[in-house]
This record gives sequence, structure tokens and C-alpha cells, in this order.
Amino acid sequence: MTPRFGVNYTPSQGWFHHWLDFDIDAVRADLDSVARLGLDHIRVFPLWPLFQPNRTLIRPRAVEQLVALVDAAAEHGLDVNVDGLQGHLSSFDFLPSWTATWHRRNIFTDPDVVAAEAEYLRTLAAALADRPNFLGMTVGNEINQFSGPPHPDPDPIGPAEADAWLRLMLDACERGAPGKLHLHAEYDAAWYQDDHAFTPAQAARLGFATAVHSWVFNGTAQRHGHAGVATEHHAAYMIELSKAWATDPHRPVWLQEVGAPAPVVPPEHAAAFATATIEGALDCADVWGVTWWCSHDVARSLADFPELEYTLGLLTNDREIKPAGTAVARAVAELRDRGYAPRPRTTALVVDVGDSLTAPRRAGCAPGGEVFEAWAALTAQGVRPALVLADRAADAEHLAARGITEVVTPAQAR
Repeated sequence: MTPRFGVNYTPSQGWFHHWLDFDIDAVRADLDSVARLGLDHIRVFPLWPLFQPNRTLIRPRAVEQLVALVDAAAEHGLDVNVDGLQGHLSSFDFLPSWTATWHRRNIFTDPDVVAAEAEYLRTLAAALADRPNFLGMTVGNEINQFSGPPHPDPDPIGPAEADAWLRLMLDACERGAPGKLHLHAEYDAAWYQDDHAFTPAQAARLGFATAVHSWVFNGTAQRHGHAGVATEHHAAYMIELSKAWATDPHRPVWLQEVGAPAPVVPPEHAAAFATATIEGALDCADVWGVTWWCSHDVARSLADFPELEYTLGLLTNDREIKPAGTAVARAVAELRDRGYAPRPRTTALVVDVGDSLTAPRRAGCAPGGEVFEAWAALTAQGVRPALVLADRAADAEHLAARGITEVVTPAQAR
């Protein structure tokens, strides 16, 4: 399996508000600039309130525009993954009015809301099911952030409710487009926050692949510096961490979001960070693909974004390639020249989080935690560690299936 390379598509004109003034010619121009980088897919983001403004109204014209975008991508040789429930993007929440204020209902547990979400996902998937370049649906972009702190107005749930909701949403995607590559994606609280409702087990066992979103502004770069081993290998760490929970030793892992956020990664270092991050990720087995965040910069004419959001693009608003874009294009070309055959990671670091389903002690996996820091230290020594759950550390069959011949604890690693 040769990993796929793509980009999260942020329109150069109007950001995701472009759905309000949809211009297929502008989209085609954007996609042409993406294709020039040698990429093979994009991930796109309908804004949920614009597509389903009422619980029982999914706007046909909006769905037609999404189909038109997917068809335009095909013209440029690009496959498409569609995120459904937006949800949350670049610090802004986009929830329909029928879930808020006077109609406030829990988006994970209210029966009417959940049924409407499922129908929305099914409708989008069904509209695209016959498009050969439609990869499949992602349930939503980091929608786990609505389930609890630090969100200012969360919809509280527990792991059992999160599990039930994810299964319903994935089933809706499958009913709409049977056999496509449907998955879900969380931000790193699922891996790093003790009491978070969405768990590593859900991420690594539900859906066709495990989605990893790697952002080093989570304390990694602040602690280790922009060029530290832990920073440049953070994506690889999250890939390997996900493998600790996977029941299939060769489950695909999709590095679905990764970017170079300023100022923790200085703009002049973005290209080097991109090169190191991709090299680290491709040193892991079973990587389905790498999808950079993002395609085009956010225009400075748009207000109130966090500063880092304005400069994450591989291309400018004028569709000119930035140094990070050149670095990603070079990585794509080099991968195609040399192929993909990472060596087995024979040494595994033990991850003890308590019960593996609810992971009550997963904070040890976060930056500063004993697992994270031990993995970074071993990586700095050239060890190339894997990660294995404590309850599997003596399972000879599991270790053999992953090519692991040595198991060490964080204390031994230090």
C-alpha cells in the first residue's frame, strides 16, 4: 500500500463561507493549484447549518453544489473525502439553530437531533455514492470537542454514549454509500485527556481507518521547541499510539490533519517541519495517507481567526506555492520514486492507562506525560519505538503480529 497524499481544502476566496456564494470556476482554479503540487486527494467541509438549516430540511441546492465540487475535483485527478457535521472549524462553531438557544438539545443523545444528523450524513453519502472519486465520509471534524471541557457550552456525554453515537453515524454513512471508506475523526483529547468521552479504543476500532490529527501547539512545541525530536515526530508518535489500541495489527492509519502552526513553528521553519513530519510519518507502517492542513491561506480580510490560522496554507490566497507547499510536493515525488517499506519497529514501549476501553489514565500519553516523554527519548536515541497496551505486553501472538521483539516500560526507557 502506497500512502496517499492530499490536502484539506480551504477555498482561497471566502474560506468555508464560499458555500454562501458558491463559484465553481473559483473552485476549479483552487483545485488546479492543488493538483500542481502532485497531490491525489482533498478533504472538503460542507457547513452543516447551511446544508441542513432546519431539522427536516436538507437543501437540495447545497447538495448539488457539493456534488459539483466533487466532479470538479475529478477533472483535476483528485479524490474526495467529505466531512459531514461541521461542526467546528478553525476555532469557530457551526451548529444549526435547531440545536441551540431556545431549541437547545444535546447533539449526541437527543433522539430527534441524532435522527436528523444520521439522515444528513446518509443524504450526502448517497448523493456521491456513484462518483468514482468519492472516497467516503468523515462523520465530522473534531466534533468530540462538543462533548465536554474545555468547550464553553458542551453537550456532556460519557464513553458509552459516544460509542453509540459514532456507530449510528457510521452506519448512516454506510447506508448512503455502501462500501466506501467511512470513518470518524477526533482532536487529540481522545488520546490525551483522562475523562474525555471519546476514547482511543473508539478511534482505533470503529470505521475503516484510524484518523490522527497532529497539532504541536498542544504543548509539544512549547516544551520541546520547534525543531525538537518530539515536535518533528509528533505525528509519528500519534500514529504509533493509535496502533496500541487497534485490534487489527495492520489497521490503516490516516494522518488526516497536520500543519505547521505559527508561532510555535516559525514561518521560516515551516518547510523543514513539513519535511521532518512527513519523513517521520512514513517511517510508520500501515499509513493510509497524509493530508496536510491546509490548501490555501485564510485571507487577512476575514476577522477574528486565531493568528496561526491565517498562514497554514501550502498556497497563498493568490494560489502561489509557499515553501511548505514545495516541501510537501517534494516529499510526494520522493515517495513515488523510492516506494514505501518502513522497517518493523521491534521495540515497544508499554502504555498503561488502566482499562483499555475507557483509558482513565491516558494523560500519561500527552506531552509531559511519562509515555510521551519516554517515547521521545527513545526516538532521540534512534530506537524507533512502537507502543503496546499494558494488557497486551505479554501477548506473544499480538507482539509477533506487529514484529515486536522487545518490550520496555517508561521507567526502563528513562
